This record gives sequence, structure tokens and C-alpha cells, in this order.
Amino acid sequence: MRTIRNLLYNASYQVLLLLIPLITQPYVSRVLQPYGNGVYNYTYSIIQYFVLIGDLGITLYGNREIAYHKDDKQARSRIFWEIEILQLITTTSALIVFFAFTAFDRQYLTIQLLQILWLIASGIDISWYFMGLEDFGKTVFRNTLVKVVCIILIFIFVKKPSDLAIYTIIQGASQLLGGLTLWPYLRHSVERVSLKSLQVWKHFKPSLVLFLPNIAVQIYAVVNRTMLTQFDSVKATSYFTFADNIVHTVLAVVTATGTVMLPHVAAKFAKGDIKGVHNSLYRNMNFVTSISVPLMFGLMAVGGKFAPWFFGSRYVASGPVIVTEAPIILLIAWSTVTGKQYLMPVQRMKDLTTSVSLGAVVNIFLNIPLIIWAGPVGAAYAAVLSELVVTVYQIYIVRDSLDLRKMFFGQWKYFVSGLIMYLIVFAMVKRWSMDPVHIIVEVMAGAIIYTIGLMFTRAKIIDDVRSIIRTQINKRKG
Repeated sequence: MRTIRNLLYNASYQVLLLLIPLITQPYVSRVLQPYGNGVYNYTYSIIQYFVLIGDLGITLYGNREIAYHKDDKQARSRIFWEIEILQLITTTSALIVFFAFTAFDRQYLTIQLLQILWLIASGIDISWYFMGLEDFGKTVFRNTLVKVVCIILIFIFVKKPSDLAIYTIIQGASQLLGGLTLWPYLRHSVERVSLKSLQVWKHFKPSLVLFLPNIAVQIYAVVNRTMLTQFDSVKATSYFTFADNIVHTVLAVVTATGTVMLPHVAAKFAKGDIKGVHNSLYRNMNFVTSISVPLMFGLMAVGGKFAPWFFGSRYVASGPVIVTEAPIILLIAWSTVTGKQYLMPVQRMKDLTTSVSLGAVVNIFLNIPLIIWAGPVGAAYAAVLSELVVTVYQIYIVRDSLDLRKMFFGQWKYFVSGLIMYLIVFAMVKRWSMDPVHIIVEVMAGAIIYTIGLMFTRAKIIDDVRSIIRTQINKRKG
């Protein structure tokens, strides 16, 4: 039950992080307009390269190491301070490199300098510690308060296109404040340690090993925005980013399981419970497929009309991007299980690095011709194809360790149910105008049709849900 609770905590937090743009962007898209939003998203993509350098894989490494030693307060306290000091050193180094970069690229310099707040926030972020302890409640609660304040400030102070700098400060400062709010919780969780006893640099190499796959993932997560500005326009970057935010908001519901299951599987692996590791993966592959398939088909059905209605008539170009990019929901769901939930906790980092590096290379090489050919939609095609490469490769390399038949058994039932749902919902979308009432009806209709399909085909997720309900009823009776 603790794992399920953490899944809900982290899912709600990840959705919160992505819902904030969805709450504010219908307003910001109209106030800052495509050009202003394009400048923000381009400069944000640049600072993320330096955030990545500062992180150096420490977030994932720290999560795993704390999970390995979570029952030993003295050991985890020493590990925490060693890793956090290393994180401060790498972030400071990244900051110096960033200032050197601005001497050569002075395009949108003012906004670019304001984005430094994201880099500073990364240096003091200790969420990895609480994730390693499988304690997600604190992160969710405190950051929810900070994000709500961020939304309020945007609506109060961002009123016209010239308020782009204010918008940038609010976004970065909220991230910084969110990180700071976690530090008071360390008082009763971490002990004081002698500085002389700390061995900071012993963590450098293993975190660097995690940095290599992480940099590949992050590069092709933001390189689309950078390349769109260079080979198309900042407006194209705006169209792609808003569409991408919609897709990743939906995706957050699925990928939240990866962050939660990493320490859970790592702890089982550390205890030598290989059978438990495998069973957890089989169950979770079935779970993520059952929810990612309807989310993918649902987004493909409504995306074309939803974008211009939600963001404004200037963003018609975002609609085809949503429809094109929707398949990454399923692809990333699968690679989250094989990569973040298996290869990473069992320390098969070479395989993980190879897979995401292949994806990054494919993404970078495809972006240029596809962006020139189709603009934002071309970037979406590149994103889907690169994720396909990552997922196929990871499934291929785990075939000797995991039983692929168990991982994918009965999953055709989700696709059949999802496809029927798509055809019916798409017909409704074409027939009706886009408004809140029709959207609610379409979502409810899609959910009902999909559920009926699962019950008719007797999909495994139905048995899993019934089992959970029976267990809860028996506990209450007991």
C-alpha cells in the first residue's frame, strides 16, 4: 500500500508541475503571444543544458544511494552531505560555464540571464533524498503551496507582452523557493557529520555514469526547441512547446510510476530478491499499458481541435503537433519500466546509456531535415521516432533477463479497446464544437467505452482492480 500511496503522491506532483503551464498558458499564450512565449521557451531550453551539467546525474544517483541505505540513519546522513556538496560544486561549475557562453551568444540576453534562477534552484534541490526514502508526501505538499503562489503571481503581474521578464522571474523564483522549502525537513532525518569524514569525490564517477544516459534523455527533450528557433522561428518553438506541454501533462500520469518504483525495485535488488524485482516489473508493465493506451488514443482524438480552443486562434499549428506526438505516451511508458524501473536499479547502466544515446542521436539527426520539411510537426515526428528507437532497443536487451511474454501478455486487449474508443470519440469531436461541456462528455464517453472494452475482453487490469478492492474491504472488516 505504501508503494501505491507513493505512486499517487508522485503522480499528483508530476501532474501539478505540468498542470501549472496548462492553467497559466491559456492566459500567457494570449498575453505574451507566440513571439514572447517563443523567446521564453528558447532561453529556457538553453539554460536546461547547464542545469543538466550541474546535475551530473546526481538526482538519480542520490535517489538510488539513499534507497540502498535508507534504514541506516548514520550512513544515509553521510551520503546525503557528500552528494549535496558535490551537487553544489557541479552547479557552481555549470554557472561559470554559462557566463562564458553568454559572452558568445547574446541573443535574448536579458531573458537568458534571468533563467539562471533555474540553475541555482537545481543546486539546492534535495528532492532526490526524500524520493530515496520513498517519502513523497513532503515534496508534494510544500511544492503545491509554492506553485499555487506562482500561478497567482502570474495572473497579477503578467499583463502585456513587455512583461516577459516578470514572467521569467516568477517561474524561476518559484522553482528556487520550492527547493528551499524541503530543507527544514532534514532536521530530524539527517544527522550532523564531521566534514573531515566526508568523501565527496567518491560519488563523482558513479554519478557521472548515470549522467551519460540522463544527458542523452534531456538533450533530446529540449533540443527540439533550440533547433526550431535556429531552423524555423521562435514562433514555431512556441507552437511546439505548448503542444508538447499538453502531451507531457498526460504523460506525467504514467511516468510518475518510474520515480516511485526506482527506490522500491532498488531496495528489492539490494536484498537479492530478484524474483520480486521481476514480478514488480510484470505488474507495472501491465498497469502502465492499461492507462497509457487510452491516454494516447484520447489525445489523438481531441488534440487537433483542442489546441486552438485552449491556447487561442494563433495556435492552430499546435493541434497537429499534439496528434503527431501522442504515441510517445505509450513508448515512454514502456521505456520507463524497462529503463528506469529495471536497468537503472539493477545497475545495467551501460545498456541504459546505449539506448538513450541512440535515441538522442536519432533525434538530433532527424530534427534538421524534418523541421525544415514540416516545422513543429517535423520536430514531433523526430521525437516519436527517437522514443521508438529507445524503447525497441531496451526491450531487445532485456529479453534474456525478463520474460517478454509475461511483460506483454494480453496487452492486445488494451489496444483493441483503445482503438474503438478513439473511433467513437473522434467522430464526436468532428461533429461537435469545442467547449468545456463537450470536452467533459467526450472524456466521460471515452472512459466508459474503454472500460466496457476491458471488461468484455477480460483484461488483466480488471482483475487487479477487483483484487485491490477486495483486499481493502477485507482490511476494513478485519
